[in-house]
Amino acid sequence: MQNLENPFAGQGPVLLDIGGDVGALVVAMPAEAEGLEVEIRPSGSTAGRAGQRPPQDPAHDHGHQHDHDHDHDHDHHHTHDGDVHHPHVGVVARPGADGPAYSLVYPEVTEGSYELVPIPGDTVVMTAEVSGGVVTYTAWPTDGPTA
Repeated sequence: MQNLENPFAGQGPVLLDIGGDVGALVVAMPAEAEGLEVEIRPSGSTAGRAGQRPPQDPAHDHGHQHDHDHDHDHDHHHTHDGDVHHPHVGVVARPGADGPAYSLVYPEVTEGSYELVPIPGDTVVMTAEVSGGVVTYTAWPTDGPTA
């Protein structure tokens, strides 16, 4: 799958910007989830979102494809008619000692409790606690959706 925004996504290490109250979250994913996009939302923010903009609403258009790991040069905390847009990343195969390792990597996350929600949609698949100054590792539930 070609990544037009960053053709080298997933081909090397990920720069993590952690310290103080900022940590990182790495989620081990099944291989069949490659390409799945997952938003990270503060816990409790998904409740009550029903009835808001449809997942494919044109107001959400960023002018790029959503089939890749994201390192954007624009703020992903902007709003569309009052709707908060949460950061999201794609499942990418990264080189590992035993072959490709499929993962979601959120490189800069403020300490707290978060919901992980595949997009489009509003179904919380898992939650994670992120601590400042450390990398939190977890695994996608085996019954969670894949690509």
